[in-house]
Amino acid sequence: MRGIQINCDVGEGVGNEVELMPFIHHCNIACGGHAGDAISMNEMVELAQKHKVGIGAHPSYPDPVNFGRKPFDIKSKDLIHSISKQIESLLKITRCQKAIVTHIKAHGALYNDIAKNEVLARAYLNAVRRYKINVKLVVPYNSIIAKLAIEQGFTAVYEAFADRNYNDDLSLVSRGKENAILTDISAILKHVKSMKVSGSVVTVNHRKIKITADTFCVHSDTSNAIEIVKALNKLAIS
Repeated sequence: MRGIQINCDVGEGVGNEVELMPFIHHCNIACGGHAGDAISMNEMVELAQKHKVGIGAHPSYPDPVNFGRKPFDIKSKDLIHSISKQIESLLKITRCQKAIVTHIKAHGALYNDIAKNEVLARAYLNAVRRYKINVKLVVPYNSIIAKLAIEQGFTAVYEAFADRNYNDDLSLVSRGKENAILTDISAILKHVKSMKVSGSVVTVNHRKIKITADTFCVHSDTSNAIEIVKALNKLAIS
């Protein structure tokens, strides 16, 4: 029997990371695009090291007003500059604490957009290219960003969401809809087991769609995130 890999987006102002960290394997630290500053990044790196949690950069569209969760009109060169600046701000802190950044995962609307938009996906890869040798890219399965990343020699880690429902095209159900977020523990465990054991996700239209997941995300701002990560941490997959 083995468990699953759990990751959480942290340093976003929720304030529950002390409770989250003991039950997760990787964290994605907001580094100034949608949330996060030097103080929060320092705190997250310290916590991650204390609990031996993998440290990741979590760059976003530079849009704190909308928490990086809405499409953002930005030129490729400006996006590249912003992403690079965000990652470097975290690396400055990890170097001071003698910590290592193991992965990079885009946040919110940027994550969703690079999954389906080739121009944005290529800009994103240009922004993170200098880190190719040392870090992995966390990406959604069967997405444009995943395909391009692998073609360009990046190490890709496929991510699925434990606390979100899926559409038939493997996009996430919009947060504006009632059924977007999963909070019922039994439903979440069933959802995750289906993806990990059967290699498929049951969509909101009750279709089974193929998916591969190396790591499962729980959003730290989901109402019962602590309860979810505790339950998933105990989940054994045969």
